[in-house]
Amino acid sequence: MAKITIVGVGPGDPDLLTLKARDAIRSADYVAGFETVLKPVRRWISGEALPMRYRDQEDVLEQLAAHAESGKLCVVCAWGDLNFSAKELLDRVRRRADVQLIPGVSSVQVACARLGLAMEASIFITLHARDGHEAGLQELVERLKRRRRNIIVLPRPFDLMPAAIAALLLQEGIAANTQLRALQRLSLPDESIREYTLGELAAEEAEFSDLTILVFPV
Repeated sequence: MAKITIVGVGPGDPDLLTLKARDAIRSADYVAGFETVLKPVRRWISGEALPMRYRDQEDVLEQLAAHAESGKLCVVCAWGDLNFSAKELLDRVRRRADVQLIPGVSSVQVACARLGLAMEASIFITLHARDGHEAGLQELVERLKRRRRNIIVLPRPFDLMPAAIAALLLQEGIAANTQLRALQRLSLPDESIREYTLGELAAEEAEFSDLTILVFPV
């Protein structure tokens, strides 16, 4: 069966790419990934880049698997760390090839560093999955009612973003004065960290980056 390496490229700052990931990208004959993911690592791509979009990712991965089957070194790049929000992409690649995973730095780790949070005093809830996000929302509601740990939430681009999440939480009875922070584009030159109440966030009309994390501190 074909073999494909999947690389976590980190949160966006090229300096946070691990050395092992850099070597894998440099040595690859083909490097696939969403266009925004390839951008911070293009300087290390010596083979052919295969940018993909949501609408053509299946076709691009089929093409990549064919190259891998012929003996070419093939890499797929994903944001952050593979174990935080890349499950759907990993599953697509696994249907076509054996995989080697190279972890990366997650924006969740950067968020903890920026806010001085300890992971052992926090929980992480992702809403990134296309299916099954309802369970994540329900867990978020239950955790907010108990509030024993910091809660780190990864929204789902682009249909379950911060303002929509806040509105849903208000409907579930979470207090409007609940404090949280919205962290956007961490590690990039235009990163931002802003404090909100849940009510303020629900009323926010400004668009959020798809690289956004919500943190509800204890």
